[in-house]
Amino acid sequence: MAFIHSSTITFLLSQLFFAYFMTAYAAGNFYQNFDITWGDGRANILDNGQLLTLSLDKASGSGFQSKNEYLFGNIDMQLKLVPGNSAGTVTAYYLSSKGSNWDEIDFEFLGNVSGEPYILHTNVFSQGKGNREQQFYLWFDPTADFHTYSILWNPQRIVFSVDGTAIREFKNMESKGVAFLKSQAMRIYSSLWNADDWATRGGLVKTDWNQAPFIASYRNFNADASSSNAWYSQQLDSTSQQRLSWVQKNYMIYNYCNDTKRFPQGLPTECITQCFESLCRVKNGGKEKDEDQN
Repeated sequence: MAFIHSSTITFLLSQLFFAYFMTAYAAGNFYQNFDITWGDGRANILDNGQLLTLSLDKASGSGFQSKNEYLFGNIDMQLKLVPGNSAGTVTAYYLSSKGSNWDEIDFEFLGNVSGEPYILHTNVFSQGKGNREQQFYLWFDPTADFHTYSILWNPQRIVFSVDGTAIREFKNMESKGVAFLKSQAMRIYSSLWNADDWATRGGLVKTDWNQAPFIASYRNFNADASSSNAWYSQQLDSTSQQRLSWVQKNYMIYNYCNDTKRFPQGLPTECITQCFESLCRVKNGGKEKDEDQN
């Protein structure tokens, strides 16, 4: 019978722990965490893996995806968006699974002409069903510096945050018959592409290729996928709920749960089973008013 020295066992255990840690928690280096998937040289990893840039010109955009898949996670990425006249361009940053009944959590940044605000477009797909768009203006210039865009995804909720401020919460409402994202692992994707057929004022404003190449930049990626950490059961505290209401009251420009014309047969279930995402809009003498239900 062969015996293994205790130092060997210690070494093997340490290697197993390191492998688990790298799977559960990824930070920083783009070489280690991402693959450039398309763009024919228009995407570049720079500064020893600390910076990634995507580029778009008339011939092509570019994109990347994570090496790892995640089933729940607390994910941060800092982005600096295309400056100047970015009309027609879309910078997409999202989680997605594969297949016809895919799950997806979307940040999409819709460019605009110089001096006009970006539109931050969000959506949630569960089992291939989306149509859950909410759109926001931002309270800063997202092209002047890097800002942190975060997705908290645990079994109870999905929270979209910007610089630590929650802007949207999608709760698990399986008890009401709403499919939740809980069984399909997802990769992180990002791309910079031309969408001037719809992105800016419904396609009225086209991309000005004289401004190309358009460049978006990424840094300080962090992904915590260890279910033993606090984020796995995290919910919004009262301060976070107040900030969420502040963003939705002052910066939300579209909410599918208010779009009765779009849903003439009735609003989606998650909109009518509760005051969705802590902000309700109720009719009052023909006018709409906001009510914070927290």
